[in-house]
Amino acid sequence: MKKLFIVLLVILTVAVFAAPKHLVIFHMNDTHGHVWPYSEYHNPDIGGFARIATLVNAEKEVNPNVLFLHAGDANTGVPESDQLDAIPDFVTMHYMGVDAMALGNHEFDNPIETTLMQQRYAGFPFLSANFVTKDGRQLFKPYIIKNVGGVKVAILGVTTEQTQVLEPIHLKGGKFLNVEETVKKYLPELKKKADIIVVLGHLGFGGEYQPLGVEYTTSDQLAKDVKGIDIIIDGHSHTLMDKAANINKTIVVQSGEWGKYLGRLDLWVENGKIVDYEWAPIPINMKKYLGKDANGKAQYEFVTEPIPEDPFIKMIADYYYTLGAEELNKVIGETKILLDGERAHVRSGDTNLGHLITDAIMWKTGADVALQNGGGIRASIQPGPITYRDILTVLPFGNTTYVIEMTGADLMKVLDYAAKIPAGKGAWLHVGGMTYKIKDGKPVDVMVNGKPIDLKATYKVAANNYIAGGGDGYKMLKGLKGYDTGFVLADVVKEYIQKLGTIENYDNETRVVVEK
Repeated sequence: MKKLFIVLLVILTVAVFAAPKHLVIFHMNDTHGHVWPYSEYHNPDIGGFARIATLVNAEKEVNPNVLFLHAGDANTGVPESDQLDAIPDFVTMHYMGVDAMALGNHEFDNPIETTLMQQRYAGFPFLSANFVTKDGRQLFKPYIIKNVGGVKVAILGVTTEQTQVLEPIHLKGGKFLNVEETVKKYLPELKKKADIIVVLGHLGFGGEYQPLGVEYTTSDQLAKDVKGIDIIIDGHSHTLMDKAANINKTIVVQSGEWGKYLGRLDLWVENGKIVDYEWAPIPINMKKYLGKDANGKAQYEFVTEPIPEDPFIKMIADYYYTLGAEELNKVIGETKILLDGERAHVRSGDTNLGHLITDAIMWKTGADVALQNGGGIRASIQPGPITYRDILTVLPFGNTTYVIEMTGADLMKVLDYAAKIPAGKGAWLHVGGMTYKIKDGKPVDVMVNGKPIDLKATYKVAANNYIAGGGDGYKMLKGLKGYDTGFVLADVVKEYIQKLGTIENYDNETRVVVEK
């Protein structure tokens, strides 16, 4: 009997030690200042870091083998965050227990010194193996190794090469090396040091088009072309995946945007190898609209159980929210109509809000023509009172207004580029003082202030300093004779709306006609 007990004990002991390790990787991406809960059309009070913290902490209570990663673009999007250089984001993420973040392109919206300051507040490493300074130095760690329950996990950070074109203003000669070549360079080293290799990438998933004058690597391309990567946790394209992609034996995941969902990747690891996995995006208080009740009140139901806010994280977030809120909440005008800044609309055609912004630029500068990239318009303005906060949400980047002297021929080079930009891209061009048609990928019937464009004439053109500095691929603007007015674009729009007073209607006639 004693021998049988010993045999059973040995069998049970072996079984316990043979059981795969269970690891959980939580991840988010493209949070863009959305520290606090917010509302969307038919989706009130969603998201918020305090709710995300509740989920992460709940798992840590039952399983210590947890990693928490951010795939980039914490910066730029919400006024309370932008006004404070995203310190609210990084302080709250510090206390939430984030282990590392890949640098996204919007981490370069500000001077490098600001990004380094943000890292100090965060207390966790910002990773980018492929960003180097003008003299070839790495300012940020390429990777870290984390021991998670005895499993060594390498986390290698990479940033989209598009940043070279998307955010060129503050790079000071810095550049982004090819992602595939960079990953291949580090893989042999990481295989010696770690069991599992995670690429934490701000790359984007899918898409064959190579816009903006620079080739870039997407996460699916990286998985297809480079063997030996176990997991790619991605950002940049704001892709909400319904299931994990498995490409060339590499797990690829991305969890949408703005903290609407928290990605959860469960791994079972045996002898240093992943033997099974599960992945899902967890909705953060997302709701289903059910219609209106008999009294006309909107009715909703939660997609999942409602998630309470972690009180400690909420306290930190609330403190930062109050800073400067009083000034942001001052009413500066009113609109009776929706001013349309929806992402899908401003990146594919004209909207009345795009017209208002370009008209405001011309009003302030006296320019003949105004140019605005659709990617710089980040939200709509709903009917009702308009506050400065609303305008900063639409135009969060802190861009100034830049005036350029251009010939008609120079302006045609801009339109030649703009005409080839496919719908859905941030480089899509909104114009003021000008109309034209796009036919077979070329601009035709170009009119400036109601007259055919004169290729030899000189025009006063105003744009935000982002595209004036070559951003979004508008390299033909960079270096032309001009000057920065110092007028912050959001302030220009604010003043213009104050001048308009109550907006009963606004020009919605198409200025850029795409002919089929």
